[in-house]
Amino acid sequence: MNPLLDFSGLPRFAEIRTEHITPAVSQLLGDNRALIGRIRQDTDLPTWDNFVQPMADANERLSRAWGQVSHLNAVVNTPELREAYNANLPLVTQYYAELAQDQTLFEKFKELRGGREFEGLSAARQKVIENELRDFRLGGAELPAEKKARFLQIQEELSALGSRFNDNLLDATNAFVLHVEDAGELSGIPDDVLQTAREVAERDNAAGWKFTLHAPSYLPLMQYADNRELREKMYRAYSTRASELDTAASPSGDTGNLDNTPLIAGILELRKEEAQLLGFECYAEVSLATKMASTPAQVLDFLGELATKARPYAERDLKELRQFAAAKLQLDTLEAWDLAYVSEKLRLERYAFSEQEVKQYFPETSVLPGMFGLVGNLYGINITPVEATTIQLWHPDAKLFNIADSEGKLIGRFYLDLYARPGKRGGGWMDDAISRRYVGGVDNREYAVQAPVAYLNCNFSGPVSHGEKVRPALFTHDEVITLFHEFGHGLHHLLTRVDDLGVSGIHGVEWDAVELPSQFMENFCWEWEVISRMARHVDTGASMPRELFDKMLAGKNFQSGLQMLRQLEFALFDMHLHFDFDPYGQKTAQQLLDEVREQVAVIIPPGFNRFPNSFSHIFGGGYAAGYYSYKWAEVLSADAYSMFEENPAGTVVNSETGLRFWKEILAVGGSRPALESFIAFRGREPEINALLRHNGMAPAPA
Repeated sequence: MNPLLDFSGLPRFAEIRTEHITPAVSQLLGDNRALIGRIRQDTDLPTWDNFVQPMADANERLSRAWGQVSHLNAVVNTPELREAYNANLPLVTQYYAELAQDQTLFEKFKELRGGREFEGLSAARQKVIENELRDFRLGGAELPAEKKARFLQIQEELSALGSRFNDNLLDATNAFVLHVEDAGELSGIPDDVLQTAREVAERDNAAGWKFTLHAPSYLPLMQYADNRELREKMYRAYSTRASELDTAASPSGDTGNLDNTPLIAGILELRKEEAQLLGFECYAEVSLATKMASTPAQVLDFLGELATKARPYAERDLKELRQFAAAKLQLDTLEAWDLAYVSEKLRLERYAFSEQEVKQYFPETSVLPGMFGLVGNLYGINITPVEATTIQLWHPDAKLFNIADSEGKLIGRFYLDLYARPGKRGGGWMDDAISRRYVGGVDNREYAVQAPVAYLNCNFSGPVSHGEKVRPALFTHDEVITLFHEFGHGLHHLLTRVDDLGVSGIHGVEWDAVELPSQFMENFCWEWEVISRMARHVDTGASMPRELFDKMLAGKNFQSGLQMLRQLEFALFDMHLHFDFDPYGQKTAQQLLDEVREQVAVIIPPGFNRFPNSFSHIFGGGYAAGYYSYKWAEVLSADAYSMFEENPAGTVVNSETGLRFWKEILAVGGSRPALESFIAFRGREPEINALLRHNGMAPAPA
């Protein structure tokens, strides 16, 4: 049996081959189209059971099969897998685009919405139907035939361009290697980073050390390397990836094959055309139709307010960096490749600790149990590993865990793939493998619910050889925060109590609210009652000293002004790009970013910087005209977390508040508007004060 067509349990990753993909997609698309044909011809009054549920069942099978292919393409990318993925992507895209334009199905949903059965449906099912009607309109269902054809073509072209954007970025990242044979050039770089670089060189049968543009290699070199020339080489390579200046990806000088510049132009033109076909002025309006924010102007006002508040702090941060660089490091000019290095030196002097010192207290073997223990105390759940020999995984690094309630009943499962490697896309992300839903078959719904499954992916350094032993993976505190962030997304998907697929877990949640549970989890990384139970020295097993944690806490908002302004710069660029930027004009996306930086930023990168060419969030992901949602949701998450801080018992790890957060935020998924869920938890609408306080921005500096 084709493993992609087996929906009886967990994916059969070890058995999936590229030759399985096309037959599986072909069969599922054929089956689905045949079912839809029967539904379209059915003259009975549309109901949930004879209309909505059969389509949901069919589309879930396609989603699960294609989701496995997409996941493998992201974590174990090979030329063969990429070819099969890209060959089938237009077929899947076409199917969903055709579905969204089907006038008969649209009319049936309208008939169901206006019928007597609708009032008797649960709130979750009513929300599913309302969302479907909205999505039909956004999918072009109301367009005339000739415009429907063009709209469908646009969806296929956008899908292909986004996939190619990501492929180019991955290939460009993999293409660059910095090979160093003289140990004298590597002063300042931590031993564990050097050990990893040596192992990379050994795998290539080379002497010395090899560094790459993957985060676990790139970031510590930029942060610790005393050799300014090495830092500049790495920065130039990183900031020109997939651009016309990326000579590493094309040593011959022909950078066209991996240059994302024309793809950016094509994507923006197609999005503008799509918006106009639907009757919108710009793509930002299309994007916001499914979000909490109502208009681009509202988003720009929000971002502008934050930028105004953050700028004095950013200016102070930069002034301190420049003064320190000149006085202590004899760097009269602070270049882009100096920023991380000088920042680390200043942090060490000011707070008397380094990230490398902290890293020794965050081995994977302590961090994971600590994180699992935290959510266990908050929500009364238990997390246990699944024996690898009983399941199929896509790579030896991957693991599977079960989540069960206090009585041992399975709630959900999640895969964890933490380490960076060639063929794996960068960054951290969560995706759904299987969603919770009612599957029927027995009278008692409690025993007929499909347990949800999630993928959690990061790109951290893996275990390294340490003498005769293998040392567990060590995480920086920032990486611990990233892990908590992705786990928050996972819990949103896994702890849902909604049984209808369209609004279960993360489904149906407004995009600018979907970051609430993830950013909420980050706050616990700054609590002593959490860190004291989790942080253990990798060699001695000793707890992190309170003195060290207090230094970390004192430095929590170190350069928070610069960091916030940088995120706002990206968010403003994204919103303007999809709001008032003319993709058919003479101005390029890079020139727009330069203008945004002139207005907002206090640090202007060098002219060769090509950040848009690697901005996969908006060109190869789902954040187009939505990057602002990180800050929007951070307002929600900081305000929600403040309720834990206000606990009279003086502890933030409070099960009563935790269970309330589960009930009102995590459990309800997309079954009601996110603002209603927030108010149900917090008792009022969100306020910005907690975010400013968490970032050390209240009151303004003198």
